[in-house]
Amino acid sequence: MNIPAALKYTKDHEWIKLEGNIATIGITDFAQGELGDIVYVEIETVGKNLDAEAVFGTVEAVKTVSDLFLPVSGTINEVNPALAANPELVNSDPYGEGWMIKMTVSNPADVDALLDSEGYKTLIG
Repeated sequence: MNIPAALKYTKDHEWIKLEGNIATIGITDFAQGELGDIVYVEIETVGKNLDAEAVFGTVEAVKTVSDLFLPVSGTINEVNPALAANPELVNSDPYGEGWMIKMTVSNPADVDALLDSEGYKTLIG
């Protein structure tokens, strides 16, 4: 199980990488493994200002559809354009080419309250 130490995590299995006040967000290796083969990612929240834990999109796997929850408050700037044609990137490279959104974080200090890699490992057992 790949859980990079440089990232922060949520109890809902999203990861976040903060650079200044810009965050890149996706789902964890654990989450993509639980979902199985991802066939579609739907995110229609670009330009919207959302609160932490708001649903920012959905990910559809062969057997289920799962909501995507925002780790922190802010404005969605960009959706990964590669996911439209290649949603399976979320399965093959969840922390790299399979990222989902980039956003401007309202309060970068909020990221500190999220789980670190050790806390996330404990959560998933």
